[in-house]
Amino acid sequence: MRAQALGVGALSAIDFTIPPGHILALSGPSGSGKSRLLRALADLDPHDGSVALGELTQTGVTGHRWRQAVMMVPADSQWWADTVGEHFPDGAAIDPTALGFGPEVMGWQVSRLSSGEKQRLALLRAVAHQPRALLLDEPTANLDPDTTTRVEAWLTELTRRHGWPVLWVAHDPAQIQRVADAHLRIAGTQLEAVACS
Repeated sequence: MRAQALGVGALSAIDFTIPPGHILALSGPSGSGKSRLLRALADLDPHDGSVALGELTQTGVTGHRWRQAVMMVPADSQWWADTVGEHFPDGAAIDPTALGFGPEVMGWQVSRLSSGEKQRLALLRAVAHQPRALLLDEPTANLDPDTTTRVEAWLTELTRRHGWPVLWVAHDPAQIQRVADAHLRIAGTQLEAVACS
């Protein structure tokens, strides 16, 4: 994924590339524009500049088609039907056990889900749509340490296996060290590189 001369909110004329199969961590103070940047990359917010995924350009396809390829998982996922399974594509190969659920989870009422369960199921739902890139807004914020470790391992393995470029918003320096191939931090109107050891 490549962003060129991207401008959204206070961020101006920023450039970055995420190679296939790599995770780029994005950090910055609260209110600095991390979520807004993800929304621009997903073509949900107006912005300047260009975004491309291989030969696919954001301006060259409909917003719906772009968001099928570049799948965003927001910090607060949206659920519009009564049961979990209604939110998944028909015939999708889904392994809920990878994130600690049994197959019966597809029949659960959304109203019974905790915030952490919603977060894990939103990730599973995104993957079930077979995206070509992922935009993750604090994907483990509502999870306990053991579940966080499980989700990190699952996401990093899928990223490598499918060759997805992934932008992962995170606040925890330890998590960034565990999952990221590169790290950018919002500093004012620009992005600055942070060393990953």
